[in-house]
Amino acid sequence: MNHSHVAEKSLVPMKGWGMLLVCLLLLLGGPILFVVLASGMPNASVLRLGGMAVSALGAVAGFLGLFGFLAVQPNDARVLLLFGEYVGTVSQSGFYWVNPFYSKKKISLRVRNFETGSSNVAEKKNEAGVVIQHKSRTHGRPSKVNDRDGNPIEISAVVVWKVVNTAEAMFEVDDYEDFVAVQSEAALRNLATRHPYDSEDHEMSLRSSTEEVSDQLKKDIQERLEKAGVDVIEARISHLAYAPEIAAAMLQRQQAHAVVAARAKIVEGAVGMVQAALEHLSRDKIVELDDERRAAMVSNLLVVLCSDRHAQPVINAGSIYQ
Repeated sequence: MNHSHVAEKSLVPMKGWGMLLVCLLLLLGGPILFVVLASGMPNASVLRLGGMAVSALGAVAGFLGLFGFLAVQPNDARVLLLFGEYVGTVSQSGFYWVNPFYSKKKISLRVRNFETGSSNVAEKKNEAGVVIQHKSRTHGRPSKVNDRDGNPIEISAVVVWKVVNTAEAMFEVDDYEDFVAVQSEAALRNLATRHPYDSEDHEMSLRSSTEEVSDQLKKDIQERLEKAGVDVIEARISHLAYAPEIAAAMLQRQQAHAVVAARAKIVEGAVGMVQAALEHLSRDKIVELDDERRAAMVSNLLVVLCSDRHAQPVINAGSIYQ
C-alpha cells in the first residue's frame, strides 16, 4: 500500500501594508474614474469605453485583493492550499498578503494540555448562526482498567503537547486534537496493564515508580503521535487508585503489611536492647544469672519491650528463687 507523506514547507509571503494601499486605491479610484469617463469625453467613445472597462476591472481586482490579506499571531500558523494543493505554511507572525484564491487553514502552535478521559463539546449555534456555546472539553474521568496482576484500578494522566509539523497535523490525520486524545488514552491503558499497582519486591510499579512510569508513558504516547506532527512535552499520572469494589480489601492488606513490618522492626530493636542489657550485667558483674533465670529475664524484657500496652509487673517480695 502506498502512503504519500506530506512534508512541511515554510512560506514567508509579502508584507500586506503595500497591497492594502493598492487595493484601497483600486476600490476608490476605479469607480471615480468610471464615473468621470462615463460622463465626459463624448468624441472619444472607443477610448472612453476602454477606460471604463479598465476602471471597472481595477475595482473588481481591488475587491478580490482584499481576500488575500493574512494576519498571523505569535505561536499561530496558516496552512495555505490552492484548489486542494498544499502550497506552504506561514508560521512567522505578521500581516501578509497572499494569492486571494488560497484557502487558509488556521492551526495553533501553542502548548496545550488535557486530561485523559475528557471529551470534546462541539460548538453550538442558534438559528441565526450566532455561537451560543464555544467548543470546550469536559473534565477528565479516570479510566477503569486492570493492572498486570488483574486488580481493577482507576487511572488518568495529564498530557502536555504541541504541534511541531503543521502539514502532518493537517493532512496525515483527520482531526489531530481528537487523535491525540484517543491515542493518549490507549497508551495509558496499555501502560497500566504492563505494571502492577504496587510491588513488594521493589520492581517497577505504578504507585512507587512515578518518574519511570511517567517517562515510559511519554515515550509510548510520542510513538503513537509521531505521524500526526505532534510533540509530547510531558505526560504524568494525575489520578491512581484501586477501583471502589476492591479498595476496602486492598486497604486492609496494606494495613496488615504495615503492622507486620512495624512488629518486625520492634522485635529487632527489642532483641538488641536485651542483648545489650545482658552484656552490661555480665561485664560489670552486677548480678550472676544461671541459664534458667537468664531465659526468664529475656522473656520478661521482650514482653515489656514488644507489647503494645503498658506492662503491669508483679513484684516478688521474697527471695529470687521463691
